[in-house]
Amino acid sequence: MYPVIYDFGKVNLLGFQFHLAIYSFGLMLVVAFYTCYYLLENDLKNSDYDDKLASDIIFWSALGGIVGSKFYHVIENLDRIMASSDPFSEIFSGSGLVFFGGLTGAVIAVTFVLKSYKVSWFEFADKLAPLIFLGYAIGRIGCFLVGDDYGIPSKLPWAVSFPNGLPPTTKTVFTYQFPWIDTSDFPNEILNVHPTQLYEAFICGCLFYTLWKYRSQIKYPGQLFFSYLVLAGLERFCIEFLRTNEKYLFEIFSGAQIFSVIIIFIGTYFLTYPLHNAD
Repeated sequence: MYPVIYDFGKVNLLGFQFHLAIYSFGLMLVVAFYTCYYLLENDLKNSDYDDKLASDIIFWSALGGIVGSKFYHVIENLDRIMASSDPFSEIFSGSGLVFFGGLTGAVIAVTFVLKSYKVSWFEFADKLAPLIFLGYAIGRIGCFLVGDDYGIPSKLPWAVSFPNGLPPTTKTVFTYQFPWIDTSDFPNEILNVHPTQLYEAFICGCLFYTLWKYRSQIKYPGQLFFSYLVLAGLERFCIEFLRTNEKYLFEIFSGAQIFSVIIIFIGTYFLTYPLHNAD
């Protein structure tokens, strides 16, 4: 686990003193957004789109994604956050970026950008669909490096532990933060868990490659985006069985799985009944 790539220590600048460090999760987010920007910009070079569209899309989707992911996290964990001794620190910390909240926030932000450029939403969404998988895969590597968003305890040979994770993978932490997970079969205080971040990074990397190769073969606007919804929903629905999120529905399905079913239904419906004339 490498939460800090490089620590500069205390830095004095223009009379101000602050601690400066390069954090692995933040670095991977930057890598994700710039990689997606590079691919999108190159994809638009031979088109009639405005030169500034790619940068505006990436900037506003990043901002909308961060706001949306934080909002979803706060709503889903409101009771625990309010019971914390310092709820504001937890709300504004670097952790707690929930993907489905981020996806919703990014879609809203991108919608406003595309309207301002008078660009077809579904046509452009097809260009973004593969890049969402890529950005997500890179972001999951960042989660692994800081020990965040890991899975349930496991005895498999490739299971890993995050003794300094966010939060640490200890029986004490699981008893307090994840009481719905049974750890009685694990005698040690430090728990080994499923590296679900790497599972998702690999799966979503493969899905990115698949959609990226297929993007020149779409038959109608929105086909690739709705395919993304189905594939992303299926991926997250399955991986949730190995994650630590609380199960709300019948004590089997998590909030993320409920959201997954919704986007799978939306994607399947519009793939079955395509919007050939959608704007």
